[in-house]
Amino acid sequence: MKQVIFAEFGGPDVLELVDAEAPHPGPGQVRIAVRAAGVNPADWRIREGQILGAHPVELPSGVGLDAAGVVDEIGAGIDGVEIGDHVFGEGSSTYAEFAVLSVWAHMPEGLTFEEAAGYPSVVETALRIIGQVGVEPGQRLLVSGGAGGVGSAVLQIARGRGIAVIATGGAANQDYLRSLGAVATTYGEGWVERVRQFGRVDAALDLAGSGVIPELVELVGNPQKVVSIADLSAPEFGVRFSGVAGSMSTALAAAAELISEGNLHIPVEKSYTLAEAAAAHIDSRAGHTRGRRVIVI
Repeated sequence: MKQVIFAEFGGPDVLELVDAEAPHPGPGQVRIAVRAAGVNPADWRIREGQILGAHPVELPSGVGLDAAGVVDEIGAGIDGVEIGDHVFGEGSSTYAEFAVLSVWAHMPEGLTFEEAAGYPSVVETALRIIGQVGVEPGQRLLVSGGAGGVGSAVLQIARGRGIAVIATGGAANQDYLRSLGAVATTYGEGWVERVRQFGRVDAALDLAGSGVIPELVELVGNPQKVVSIADLSAPEFGVRFSGVAGSMSTALAAAAELISEGNLHIPVEKSYTLAEAAAAHIDSRAGHTRGRRVIVI
């Protein structure tokens, strides 16, 4: 099979498309013929050697955590799935023609593989950080960097829970943020005062890693009510950095339910081939995404 790997930590140029042996599922796992793989910031952070604790790496290593595809092998001890089923979930080395998933769910009806691949880690992260920041119905949440995949999920999930959201984003994404139920404002000079005009802020999420944590703490008034998934310096300000995945099976079930009910939709901004994995990482690292980026096999 074709697979994207890296043999050393570094920039996007360390990614290689190679011929590799196809993996096989162990107990409690399934293998899929990958139709699409999600592109997540965790992918390039791992490639750079930034975050390894939750995702230990043995070089050379494959790339990718999320995927959607067709089940073609089933490991021991598995019930509720059959060869040919369409599933989405999380595994390892998903930038490949075949990949093993450790956690999965059946794809909601009407969802394409390309769309489905963008949900697993995004929804897990959104659910996790909303819980960690402790925001309640009737309160107001500030989301810095609301237009990306996680932000898109946070805004819709929060809206469904009766949480008011203020979201910051680029000028081109203001209407998109509003379409997801947020009060929107732009980055840049004066953004703190613009946010203050919208009223009290009870909690804040940093999704962009743009160096705004001191301002978020100032707006909220309590560093324990701020969570970042993008700024590794967060603990220096008393803010939690949330980089470890929680319950993926719960998140997949929640995603499937929200999608089926029409309460969650994350658009695919751009798709890439396996040979374009480096370009996908460059674009993901640059930010300013509206929705998700995926690799299509």
